[in-house]
Amino acid sequence: MAKKVLIAVDESKNSMKAVNYVARGMEKTGTVTLFSVLPDATAACGLDSPALTPLFKQNVKAFCSIEDAKKESVKVFMEKAKRALIQAGFPPKKVAVKIRKKKVGISRDILKEAEQGKYTTLVIGRRGLSGIKRFVLGSVSNKIVQLAKRVSVIVVD
Repeated sequence: MAKKVLIAVDESKNSMKAVNYVARGMEKTGTVTLFSVLPDATAACGLDSPALTPLFKQNVKAFCSIEDAKKESVKVFMEKAKRALIQAGFPPKKVAVKIRKKKVGISRDILKEAEQGKYTTLVIGRRGLSGIKRFVLGSVSNKIVQLAKRVSVIVVD
């Protein structure tokens, strides 16, 4: 019986599969937190380099509008996921939503939340990478399974 469940989501179909797994398969007596880590877009685009700072400053409005659109998209997904859990029978007061910016790395940030929040179970969707890509790049779910301590991990396919 999972008393405190953390569902790591990222707007993907596999994330919604993880939400549906919890909605259908877990007792409705525990608490559920939907958790998403927003990637650091400036680092991902190479805009955190000191050499590119002037370029970033010149285009900050366009860049920030893209980041704001991403945040809004995540919020819409989270509300849809929360509705699915409530419709499945979870009391609204027992379903929470947390969205955080990436600090260390998506996998490690998820695991830090799981540890600090003292969650008993972490549920995540499996990413659809081919065998070669998974070997070379890894995946969030793979890293979580390898690094998790003191939390049960369920990877939903």
